[in-house]
Amino acid sequence: MPVWMQTAALLCLSNVFMTFAWYGHLKTLNSKPWLIAALLSWGIALFEYLLMVPANRIGYTVLSVGQLKIMQEVITLAIFVPFSVLYMQQPLKLDYLWAGLCLLGAVYFIFRN
Repeated sequence: MPVWMQTAALLCLSNVFMTFAWYGHLKTLNSKPWLIAALLSWGIALFEYLLMVPANRIGYTVLSVGQLKIMQEVITLAIFVPFSVLYMQQPLKLDYLWAGLCLLGAVYFIFRN
């Protein structure tokens, strides 16, 4: 499997954990004290880091730091939109499309040679 694909796969998995750590508590723990939500989120974030650190180390063998960052941002939006719509029951807005198009521009500029 190419390095960029290994990196993207690990970053996708990492991002699922990150998204739940950052936003999942808003739905499931909104009646609990913030400290409980923070501690639980840190526990979830541990799994994010256990995937993200190896992803970035693997990716850095062929990608620049800027390329890794833009890849992460694209993956973040790709994970966040379904999470927001399906899990958090938020409406799908055209703003996600516009943000995605802006990120495509970032991908072009960071990956061109």
